[in-house]
Amino acid sequence: MRIISGQLQGEWTHVGIIVARFNETITKNLLEGALDCLLRHGVEEEHITTVWVPGAFEIPLAAKTLAISNQFDVIICLGAIIRGQTPHFEYVAAQTAAGVSAVSLESYTPIIFGVLTTDTIEQAMERSGCKSGNKGFEAAMAALEMNDVITKIGDEFYEFEEGTDLEANQETEEDDSNQ
Repeated sequence: MRIISGQLQGEWTHVGIIVARFNETITKNLLEGALDCLLRHGVEEEHITTVWVPGAFEIPLAAKTLAISNQFDVIICLGAIIRGQTPHFEYVAAQTAAGVSAVSLESYTPIIFGVLTTDTIEQAMERSGCKSGNKGFEAAMAALEMNDVITKIGDEFYEFEEGTDLEANQETEEDDSNQ
């Protein structure tokens, strides 16, 4: 039986972090947690790019733009969506999560959903560095682990020619199987 699991290794990892400016008091704390984790695990500061967007709804487009640049091994999405008096919360939370997931699957890039969805500002504060830890730190840990897992899967199961990526390799395999 083969077991593949990831390690928290940041050496040579290029990380894009997208942060929603809405609820900035909370998202700044998430960013600080993510940066703390990345630097502790060997990611070089010059290999980290932070992109600020207006709100959580804008995160998926920024994630896709970073992913298609092929400059990043992983992308971390940070935001805080807090329930209000209207159904707006459900729309924004659902579309943000679906968009981030779709971009990750389409781009073969680990894109981590570090967006808080809470009922109150107090819950968001607790999850951004107070009582309940820092979900930004946890998102960065997930990013490092997923980067290592995806790298190991690629090394184990795919034969790459120089200058190709997973998607191009997959298209070649599909063409071969259709003949």
